[in-house]
Amino acid sequence: MSKATIAVIAAMSAGAGAAAATAVYAMRSPKAPETLRQTTTTTTTTTTTAPKPPSAFSPPATPLPSNPLGIDPSGLFQYGFPGPVSDLALRTSLVSSFDRRTRNPSWVAEHITPASLAVRGGDRKNSSFLEDPSIPPQFRAKLTDYLRSGYDRGHQVPAADCKWSQPAMDDTFYLSNMCPQVGEGFNRDYWAHFEDFCRRLTGRYPSVRVVTGPLYLPKKDPADGKWYVKYEVIGSGGVPSVAVPTHFFKVIFGEDGTAAGPVAVGAFVLPNARIPNDRPLREFEVPLEVVERASGLEFAGKLPVQRRRRLCAEADCDILVKEYKERQRTAGAGK
Repeated sequence: MSKATIAVIAAMSAGAGAAAATAVYAMRSPKAPETLRQTTTTTTTTTTTAPKPPSAFSPPATPLPSNPLGIDPSGLFQYGFPGPVSDLALRTSLVSSFDRRTRNPSWVAEHITPASLAVRGGDRKNSSFLEDPSIPPQFRAKLTDYLRSGYDRGHQVPAADCKWSQPAMDDTFYLSNMCPQVGEGFNRDYWAHFEDFCRRLTGRYPSVRVVTGPLYLPKKDPADGKWYVKYEVIGSGGVPSVAVPTHFFKVIFGEDGTAAGPVAVGAFVLPNARIPNDRPLREFEVPLEVVERASGLEFAGKLPVQRRRRLCAEADCDILVKEYKERQRTAGAGK
């Protein structure tokens, strides 16, 4: 990770938005196309069958070079492949990858459209928070881990995005779609407004894809000048094991509904902390490569640069403040 990248992500705190924005825009490549060409928008619907996710990674198929001493490190694989295991889940309303070390998702992807948001087939009153049975018990987050922890069970794919059916909404309540999030001032406030911003993008784009996940970012210690990654761990029954992320990211793709049309891409990093509702969302916008370097993930490797547009150059990247607290309280949000 470059020093410039570290400077940007380290500045992503609730009180350093202006400085972060300055650093972010300075890093942006001037060659990146930002102007949306005039196109004829048509919406196409394609039905596909999702592939079955692998239960675990397989050992490399290519054998190691032979040597005269008969040394074969790959012989370990006869006892099983260590991993890492992604615990990839393909569900009705989301696709997710799980990090067994942190007991949090690595990323969760969703797809929303004007049509999906218009249907009201599910109600969160009928959904319950659940441990994910597809993840081995010793690695999964448990309901008791959040009990009296001081953190919300923060959806990565929001339940409000999946009202189109009860099974779709139920999928969002697995703990593999959750991370510990600060409640007042974040999950129940600014983060909720940010989720609403993503939904409102369907007023401009007929197809919106969102990838959300946690980050564990370094912070410079003023005492010795060194950088450290430090985060709280919560849990029950002995040593806590569920990591509390320092930050969260969202990578957004606004599609025009055509197979080869332009795609508006936006990346954001927000601290897991109270954020005043008057903070401009643009202050948390970062170049896509910042999220990729910080997370170790790749999001647009197959999206040609010629098709990319900057989301905030053509869409109004601002939140609308709504009062969610009373609505969640009466709906039994389970926070």
